[in-house]
Amino acid sequence: VQLVESGGGLVQPGGSLRLSCAASGFTFSSYAMSWHRQLPGKARELVATVSGTGGNTNYADSVKGRFTISRDNAKNTVYLQMNSLKPEDTAVYYCRVWLGGTRLYWGQGTQVTVSS
Repeated sequence: VQLVESGGGLVQPGGSLRLSCAASGFTFSSYAMSWHRQLPGKARELVATVSGTGGNTNYADSVKGRFTISRDNAKNTVYLQMNSLKPEDTAVYYCRVWLGGTRLYWGQGTQVTVSS
């Protein structure tokens, strides 16, 4: 299993970024995917989840209305569209898949910095 995030960077407050996570090594469309983030000095936290079909999504209260999670099962890729970014969104963002039991996999993370 491999998860590779991309799309992070430096953006001004109020700006937008789209993160991508390319997955391989499992039947992508059969599993929910999630995005998490780790703020400096804090524990990793759940940001958003999407079901295998893409029909069901859930968000942390802190990002509702600003972030959108989606997936393209033909490309084995999950996305996180982040709008109206705030300095407190600065974090390393990770995608994750749980295949059941102890089979939990994380990407390497991508840094998002929101600063003027």
